[in-house]
Amino acid sequence: MSERTVRDLAEKMKDIDFAMLSTHGPGGTIGSRPMSNNRDVDYDGDSWFFTTDDTQMVADIASDPKVGLSFQGKAGMLGLRPFFIAIEGQAELIRDKASFEAHWTKDLDRWFKQGADTPGLVLIKVHATSAHYWDGEEEGEVLIDRSAFVGGP
Repeated sequence: MSERTVRDLAEKMKDIDFAMLSTHGPGGTIGSRPMSNNRDVDYDGDSWFFTTDDTQMVADIASDPKVGLSFQGKAGMLGLRPFFIAIEGQAELIRDKASFEAHWTKDLDRWFKQGADTPGLVLIKVHATSAHYWDGEEEGEVLIDRSAFVGGP
């Protein structure tokens, strides 16, 4: 088993745009859906996703904020080893326009025609608590220490 840090994982994750976001749904179900972090991938233990208030995902998070994220990096081409990472964390539902604007990218205009003014817009912030990874040879777990970053938690 190898010993990697969050910064090591961040380097591996920098080009991964899509994740599967899993929530706990009604009656013990697990719901998973693909979400884009819109190239906001300067990973420090937090992931950011936009959606709207009328989704089952938002209802699930409001009921139980424990979530999972699954990422898969590029593999196979030019001898690259596969890279998989599963993150456990706590989701926070943010409805603050200043936060929307801080994480907004032009690519989001395709999905949200009124931009940061889209009615019912919600920003999901996932605070990672741990990350499990495997790269085809090495595997491990990283507990996320928020104090490792400038500004702390």
